[in-house]
Amino acid sequence: MKAMTLSANGGPEVLVLQDVPKPEIKPDQILVKVQAVAVNPIDCKIRKTGAFGYGAGSILGFDVSGTVEQTGSLVRNVQAGDAVFYCPDFSGPGANAQYHAVRADIVAKKPAHLGYIEAAAVPLTALTAWAGLLEQGDLRLGQTVLIIGASGGVGTMAVQLAHAAGAYVFAVCSAANAGLVRSLGADRVIDRQSEDFVSVVQQEAGMVDLVFDCFGDTYAARSIPVVRPMGRITTIVDPNGDLSLGYRHNIALHYVSLAFDSIPRRIAGMTRLSVLLEREVLKPVINKVLPLENLADAHRALETGGGFGKIVLTVSH
Repeated sequence: MKAMTLSANGGPEVLVLQDVPKPEIKPDQILVKVQAVAVNPIDCKIRKTGAFGYGAGSILGFDVSGTVEQTGSLVRNVQAGDAVFYCPDFSGPGANAQYHAVRADIVAKKPAHLGYIEAAAVPLTALTAWAGLLEQGDLRLGQTVLIIGASGGVGTMAVQLAHAAGAYVFAVCSAANAGLVRSLGADRVIDRQSEDFVSVVQQEAGMVDLVFDCFGDTYAARSIPVVRPMGRITTIVDPNGDLSLGYRHNIALHYVSLAFDSIPRRIAGMTRLSVLLEREVLKPVINKVLPLENLADAHRALETGGGFGKIVLTVSH
């Protein structure tokens, strides 16, 4: 089969198209004929650093949709021909390939109204947003949240989830993406280039209950003055700046990484996502669609920044 593999760790140019053996499945696994795979910032990080043991010959790709080609002897939840979507764990090969072997219990059936491209844009980012807002973030009805980096893959899911949860949503993004973010449910969109988000929040709300940082840099540290005492900051990136002032207000700081999520939590999360997608509470936000062979271009676009939503790759057979 064809797969995009790493020739080494480094820049996007190390991603190469190769012929590799078709995976063999274990009794608790299924073989998926991959239709679409989304690209995420963690793919770029792994490509550069070799994190989680991904070196030369490894295959990335952690947002998948496709069709079940074969099932192991212990599999009961899906059958050959089913359309599925999922986020594989980071212990084995990813899905930037024509076929992918995965534990059957972490996949969910693709909602019928979504195409494969749309379905592939959802799992990793939506599961991360759920964890950052509703699990570690403990966001509740009537509270106020500040989402930083609201137009990215995780950010667009976070805005929709926070809106659905009944929170007042401040959202920080570029002016070019303000209309999109507003359409997803943000109550107040703050232009990160021309407005000081701290001043806006102080003037319009005073403080927020939760900050969800999807951007990084010094945003988490800079947001501390607008977090209520006993409030929370959750971040999906390593924050810079002085975070020590948070202790004066008993602010809790939580790091969110789906890479270290447990299998039971992932199973529960995919079940929730299926319900939210079926009810159209969540909608995928797609920036561009490219063929799998253009994976390096997708990585370059992600690392350049300034875009919105997800980049999805289609897989030909």
